[in-house]
This record gives sequence, C-alpha cells and structure tokens, in this order.
Amino acid sequence: MRRLRHHEHGGPEVLRIEEAPVPEPGPGEVLVRVAAVGATLPMLGHLRSGPATSLPSCPGGEIAGEVVALGPDVRKFRVGERVAGVVFDGAHAEFVAAPVALLDAAPADVRPVDAMVVARSGLVALGALRAGRVAEGERVLVTAAAGGVGHVAVQLARALGAATVVAAVGSRDKADFARDLGADEVVCYDDEDWGEPVDVVIDGVGGDVLRRGVEALAPFGRLVSYSAAGGQVDANALRAGMRGVVGFAVGRLASARPEVVERMRRELWDFHADGRLCPVVHAEFPLEEVARAYAVIQARANRGKVALRPSVH
Repeated sequence: MRRLRHHEHGGPEVLRIEEAPVPEPGPGEVLVRVAAVGATLPMLGHLRSGPATSLPSCPGGEIAGEVVALGPDVRKFRVGERVAGVVFDGAHAEFVAAPVALLDAAPADVRPVDAMVVARSGLVALGALRAGRVAEGERVLVTAAAGGVGHVAVQLARALGAATVVAAVGSRDKADFARDLGADEVVCYDDEDWGEPVDVVIDGVGGDVLRRGVEALAPFGRLVSYSAAGGQVDANALRAGMRGVVGFAVGRLASARPEVVERMRRELWDFHADGRLCPVVHAEFPLEEVARAYAVIQARANRGKVALRPSVH
C-alpha cells in the first residue's frame, strides 16, 4: 500500500509517499480501506514541531472508509461496513488499523468525505456547543466559521435553537459563504466592533481571537475553546462580567464519557438526515497532491473541509 510519511520536521513538503505492508488489525481494531483523510491545521503543527522521538512518522488524523478485516474479538463492525472517525497514527495511507472505539458507523449512501465531516468535525462542533450550554433563543458566535469544524458549528448552533448566529471569519470574502450556512451576521477578526454581546462563543482559533471572544461575551456568557493554539484570558474580565471559559477536547470526553459521545453521534446523523447538517467540501486531492491540499489550509483559504483521497491500486 501507499502511505505518507515524514522523516524530518517542516512544512507539507517533508511528506513523502512510501510503499509499506498493509497493517494487520490487532485486538479492538479493524482494518479500514481509507477513502478520505482530512487535511487540518493540527496536522501542520505536528509536521512542524511534533516530538522528534516519533520520527519517522505516518501522521494520524480523521478518516472515512470501508472495513475490510476485523481484529480478534471485534464485534462492533462487520466487513464491508462504512465507518468514519479518527486514528492517532497511520491515517494518511491507503489502509489503516483503527481502534473501534474511535470509529462511528456511516450510512452506505453518504459520501466518505461527508461522513468524515459528520463523524469527526460534527462531534467536535456539537460537543463544544453542548459544553457551552447553548439554549434556545440565545446569541451564539462561532470563530473559524468557514473551517472544517466551524462551518458545522454554525449549522448546529441554529439546529440547537440559537436565535442569532454570528460567524467570525478571517477575511471579508468568506462572508457570503458564512451567510449561506445560516449565519445571521458576519464579523472579521480585525473588525473594531463585533456587534452586540453574545451569550456563547465557540472558538477554534485561539490567541488574540480568543481574547476578542471573551470581550464579546455578555454578562454570564460562556466561551468554549476547542483549539490547541491556546491563548491568554484576563481573569478580571471574567470576574467582572461573571463570564466563564471552558476547554473542550473530544478525545478526553470519549475516554471519560463514552456514552455521551455515542449519544451525540446518533444526534449528528439525525441532523444530517433531516438536512440541518450539510457538510461542505472545499476540495479533495489525491494523495500525491498533499502539498496542494495543505497549501489551502496554510493560507486559511478553505470554505468547509479539505480532504485527501488515498487510492488503492
């Protein structure tokens, strides 16, 4: 099989296509023929500064595909079933041995890349919105609103009953895209005024945008950060407005509260089935064009999900 691997740190140019044996699924794993792999900002961070002890590395990531073999004692899936989810190693390949706990069954009539968006980006977006306790009639602001997770969060905020959804984006040319998703208002990160205060902020950017998000909160408002970029928060600003900030990590939730994740997975597929969640795919690239895929991500030019298509030959 073919896989992407890097032997040094750097940009997407360090990734090389190599031939490797098809892995064998171990206990609690299934072998997945990979139809789609997500291109993401965290992957760029891993390429630049991941632990040197992990080199050479075939990076992990979000995937969708078909189960072609079962590991010992696996009962959750069957051969031929479509799945989507995440693996922490070896995702950028034609085949991957994936832990069943990190996968979700996907309907056979859903495109792999769409299934990947629902199962992974959707899980992050819905989990963050739940962590923010979004209530019907509230005003919700979503940063990175044109990104892989953000564009889903805009739709789900509406589905959960938000009265007003504000999309925050990096450039004005994404405004129409955000409004087409269902956003009522659009602001840019460098706008002096982000409009009326909001009850909930869902932040996928961090840094200065995280700080602006806290400033955008109404009294008793809540900000949820799901970005690994981090950022500093003024504790006095929280105290004065009785605002709250919480972090969200779907991996932590899955290990600590698997029943909550399973419930959200069912809810996401219901939202998709009734049309309230419609994945948007900016572009799909063959495996050998990985540099082009990540150039889009690096430039923050995507509107929706960017994906790679490993091809079995």
